[in-house]
Amino acid sequence: MRQRWSTFLQWKEYEKQKITRKYFYEFRTLGRGGFGEVCAVQVKHTGQMYACKKLDKRRLKTKGGERLALIEKQILEKANSRFVINLAYAYEDRTHLCLVMDLMSGGDLKFHIYDLGKRGIRMERVVYYVAQITSGILHLHSMDIVYRDMKPENVLLDAKGQCRLSDFGLAVELPKGKKICQKAGTTGYMAPEILRQENYGMSVDWWSVGCSIYEMVAARLPFKDFKEKVQNEEVTRRTLEDDCKFQHSDFDAPVKDLISHFLKKKVQNRLGCRSGDDPRNHVFFKGINFHRLEAGLTEPPWVPKPNVIYAKDVDAFRTASEVEDVKLDSKDERFFKEFSTGAVPVRWQKEMIESGTFDLLNSSELNASCQESACFSRMCIIT
Repeated sequence: MRQRWSTFLQWKEYEKQKITRKYFYEFRTLGRGGFGEVCAVQVKHTGQMYACKKLDKRRLKTKGGERLALIEKQILEKANSRFVINLAYAYEDRTHLCLVMDLMSGGDLKFHIYDLGKRGIRMERVVYYVAQITSGILHLHSMDIVYRDMKPENVLLDAKGQCRLSDFGLAVELPKGKKICQKAGTTGYMAPEILRQENYGMSVDWWSVGCSIYEMVAARLPFKDFKEKVQNEEVTRRTLEDDCKFQHSDFDAPVKDLISHFLKKKVQNRLGCRSGDDPRNHVFFKGINFHRLEAGLTEPPWVPKPNVIYAKDVDAFRTASEVEDVKLDSKDERFFKEFSTGAVPVRWQKEMIESGTFDLLNSSELNASCQESACFSRMCIIT
């Protein structure tokens, strides 16, 4: 018993070690955003591959993005679902705050809709992806989190063809039925109650899911055509006043019915918003066994090729100019410390088990040396 307790303490000490950039090998850039770049990284002693989202400290301060960055980090840390991007590590270096997350090498659904062969996604894949998206949204809602930025661009595919929700900078936690009236989201996906700046809750996510399903099938939004040059005010007017039309030939009866119920302008009539309402019971999902899907036992209808990069040319990504004249103070340092919490326990423990590191360090040959923590000490020093 004493030996097991000692081993447990050694593992917790190892888990709590300070994480720095020396803990990883860094590889190519995967993309760029408003606060920095995303690159592929590998944990040195387990070989586990991740994506590292780097947030430039000075750029964050210039744009006032600290609060959104911290919210995203906390939600990623809290979520534990195969349909939501999971956070493994959060750390800082001299110039950046870094979020190390699941590596999604299959690209985002927007790329698959518009840039991979014929525009749109075939129905077999749409059903599979929407089932996973729906499960991901329900997981967030179970934690009282409203996503507020559901769109194909934020749904990423991993190497096995499974999809996950990403980018939680606009998400908000609304406990105990609390509502909010803040305008947030992306034009074309925002629900009528957001556009009217009325009080809203989880309902807005289901509207965005409806818009996203429509886009997967028709390669356009319900109230804005592909590459249509139109003012945001006109898109807002259409969203509030016009009916959703199904002119694309690939809209069969089940998908039309599902979208129509998600795009009800009155919240009380919208699918997912009524008491006891579960979108997974809709006939659209009749071929999906959600218990098997949530256990990862359902084969995806499409799997990315390992030698293909499912993204636009990295050189075409928007580059961020340097911010030289921003001074960081003690308040900023406190924020950086709050952000940089190291390894996320559940994800880290999973990595240790799946990589074989746990078995290695608990094998009979290493048991004796581990008693004195020598093995762990050596493992913790990553150079």
